[in-house]
Amino acid sequence: MTEFEKMRNQQLYCFEDPDLLASTTRANELCAQLSTMTLASPEYRHTIETLIPGIPKSSAINPPFHCDHGNDITIGEHTFINYDCIMLDGGYIKIGAHCKIGPRCHFFTPQHPIDYQERIKPVETCLPINIGDNCWLGGGVTVCPGVTIGPRCIIAAGSVVIRDIPADSLAAGNPAIVKKTLIN
Repeated sequence: MTEFEKMRNQQLYCFEDPDLLASTTRANELCAQLSTMTLASPEYRHTIETLIPGIPKSSAINPPFHCDHGNDITIGEHTFINYDCIMLDGGYIKIGAHCKIGPRCHFFTPQHPIDYQERIKPVETCLPINIGDNCWLGGGVTVCPGVTIGPRCIIAAGSVVIRDIPADSLAAGNPAIVKKTLIN
């Protein structure tokens, strides 16, 4: 199994692998190009679709944007991601349809070893992040490795989501906790 395959399969992998470094370099170069553009720039659509294959035409990411790879970020229809989003996407990141992602939101899939002797080595695992349809994440939300946020949730600005959030919830805080259910 390659280091890339290990990374995508939540196994311990070496992040200094040449193929992984090449993938990161490619993404960094595309993100740097995006940082000189606006949503109205003629080359924006081609660049974002090269970085994130399959991004729907109805969805947009407002530059600047940063990611490690881009090729396993999935974004649903009619989703808008605002300025300064960071997606450390060693693991899969899936964002549903009709989502609103505020400025400076961060999605972190890497998980470094707990044991300090293992942490010295260039290894980590990556745990996927899933955001359901019709979610709204306020500005500055951080989503940690392995978290699932159910559909129709609101995550208050500045929250740090370290655990799964069930559907139809309003969550806030550090760590984010469910404050109320949003069922009509």
